[in-house]
Amino acid sequence: MRKRNWMLICFLLATCAMAQQPESLLIGPGDLLHVQVFDTPELGQDARVTDTGALPLLLGGDVKVSALTPAEAARAIEKALLNGHILLHPRVAVTVAEYATQKVSVLGEVKASGAYAINTPRSVLDVLTLAGGLTDLADRKILIKRKGTAEKVPYFVSNKAGVAMDTAVKVNPGDTLFVAKAGIAYVLGDVKQPGGYAMTNNEAQLSVLELVARAGGTNHSAVPSHARLIHRTAQGYQDESLSLSDMQKGKKPDVALTANDIIYVPFSYMRNFALSASGIAASLGSAAIYQF
Repeated sequence: MRKRNWMLICFLLATCAMAQQPESLLIGPGDLLHVQVFDTPELGQDARVTDTGALPLLLGGDVKVSALTPAEAARAIEKALLNGHILLHPRVAVTVAEYATQKVSVLGEVKASGAYAINTPRSVLDVLTLAGGLTDLADRKILIKRKGTAEKVPYFVSNKAGVAMDTAVKVNPGDTLFVAKAGIAYVLGDVKQPGGYAMTNNEAQLSVLELVARAGGTNHSAVPSHARLIHRTAQGYQDESLSLSDMQKGKKPDVALTANDIIYVPFSYMRNFALSASGIAASLGSAAIYQF
């Protein structure tokens, strides 16, 4: 009786471990499975999934387990044992003892994009480290595509170490990570350091005053009261006046920017007031891009 109770406890523990397996992580060829059969320990085994996706049982023949979760594989084995008249009431637990070495693909704004071999689920931070980390222009909102499903898991790489580690998700063998380029906002005209600035701060966004500050502020010859904000739209460029001087004095609230927005701060020369939005935008090709 004690032995039976001990086996029941082991089975329950195995079942709990199996339930904790992420449902998106499916069994694949080459995986090493640990199979437990309650009340019939002699049928328990450790075996690898064949190239055809089958698990060869000690009794019951081959069972197709590839592309199944551990829980689904356990049900399939139970059915095989029942249909083969091996057991009348089979109760099976399956856990993945070792995943076959598979590659995780890391694409986009990382220092060494490519495919990296992993054989167990790894933290997203570990996988990014394998790829050399993010580039200076990387968007911190990355996307993980799960192998075998259409699920896409977003993850934000916070600049705050504690937050980044506490919220890190697991990357499974066969998954794909994509790191997009961060949005860029531009400030041109009479500022100390005109150019484009990547939205790579911890909020992944910029405001008008933050962007002007990043550019070193306006020069003495600037006319911030005649500044302009230019949005890029599907229909072209939308130009609007921007009371930058009032914002700097606290008389008007700051304005949040979106990617590809352009702030133009005119010089004191009157001829600059007549520049069109498209004319200003044409100068972006030579604008320096800064990371901060």
